Amino acid sequence: MKRRGKLVTTGEAVQIETANGAITQITRLSQTDSHLPWVSAGWADLQVNGFGGYDLNAEQTTTKDIEGVTRALHAKGVATYLPTVITGSFERMRQAMAAIAEYCRTNRYANASIKGIHMEGPFLSSEDGSRGAHPRAYTRNPDWDEFMRLQDAAEGRIVMVTLAPEREGALAFIERLAKSGVVVAIGHTMATAQQLDDAVHAGAALCTHLGNGSHPMLPRHPNYIWHQLADDRLWATFIPDGHHLTPPVLKAMLRVKRDKSILVSDTTQFGGMPPGQYSSLIGGKVVLHENGRLHTADNPSILAGSAASLDIGIENALRYTDMNLMEAVEAVTLRVAKVMQDDKAGRVQIGSPADLTLFDYDEQSGAIAVRETVVAGQSVYSRTL
Repeated sequence: MKRRGKLVTTGEAVQIETANGAITQITRLSQTDSHLPWVSAGWADLQVNGFGGYDLNAEQTTTKDIEGVTRALHAKGVATYLPTVITGSFERMRQAMAAIAEYCRTNRYANASIKGIHMEGPFLSSEDGSRGAHPRAYTRNPDWDEFMRLQDAAEGRIVMVTLAPEREGALAFIERLAKSGVVVAIGHTMATAQQLDDAVHAGAALCTHLGNGSHPMLPRHPNYIWHQLADDRLWATFIPDGHHLTPPVLKAMLRVKRDKSILVSDTTQFGGMPPGQYSSLIGGKVVLHENGRLHTADNPSILAGSAASLDIGIENALRYTDMNLMEAVEAVTLRVAKVMQDDKAGRVQIGSPADLTLFDYDEQSGAIAVRETVVAGQSVYSRTL
């Protein structure tokens, strides 16, 4: 297959050829067609709880949910993602892991898009504010045997774990995760500076949705957000939906983390849904506003995940911060691959996976419109021009 576009990294017009799921040839075009789309490595989202009415964290995760989320994300330019299984009973989490694993094993379409599972919880803070919308009753201390049973159900697909390093037994748990090749992320925490430093020494590499999953009111300084922000050893993901972080805060945080900043959606089943009040297993009753803000009904200051897909997040990063197009796209491609220790993904180069996102970008309006999403060389979404 051959596709033409302008490389986001250089602006050059190229023809990209793919075969057997990989990029096989990149040819520079001598003439630039003004109608060519931008082309980048396929966008990757490290945190997806659901989308388009499909929930990955219901009491029963189904094939319909997994495929529904996958196809809905493709229409938003997301080629690959990590289904995110969050805090719940062991049985609910185990069932979700097993359902995702079975679907990946039996469905080639999903297998190429699902790069693993992000386990967010249950080893998180139990405190109001820092636990966010995660149910307190199911937050608990790390347990290696429990994790291995979940990993067995996932058939080895758990590639990222978010936890609170202040929980009892967390440091030894982080060490074992890191040695097993799982990326360890800090999140939903109220850890002290020493606890955070110990977690990094033990192998933690990433902060999950930094600035969120925290108390609505914190000491001006010091606090656990500043400590994570200032630690140059830590990568950090940010939710640029305009609600989790106000535009000035997002701009400042991205400036601090620079090339260790990653954009994620943290989208839930309510992404792409009309405004209204909904109920979900996680978060209970939630309210979705017309502007996309999603919060728990009991406490409007506690967000219940995001309702914005990654393309909107990229738009917001371009509108509200001093990121340029190359940097914003890099934050959902190359940087994702680096933190996941993948030396081929996230790049448009010969031998890399044939995952591509082709899109239009209007500098005046700031709007992004996805033209085509390619996964393993196959077109999984194409917009009629």
